[in-house]
Amino acid sequence: MSKKTNDTPNRPTHAIWQVTGEGDKARWNRVGSAWMHKDAKGANLKFDSFPMHGRVVVREVSELDNANDSNTNAGGAE
Repeated sequence: MSKKTNDTPNRPTHAIWQVTGEGDKARWNRVGSAWMHKDAKGANLKFDSFPMHGRVVVREVSELDNANDSNTNAGGAE
């Protein structure tokens, strides 16, 4: 059994978004979280819901995301 160390983050490093629409009319809906592997060559993904339409965008979680913990209209650049 492996033991968690203090350098292993419990919070996700990235958020997974379903994006529908384009430009200023795009709607961003958070559908999951991602944790980067230590070697930064991949990630573990956890979906809270699976998007059926639109596109999936993975973005680094900012301190503002953690403070707001909002699930809708969080928008961002691609």
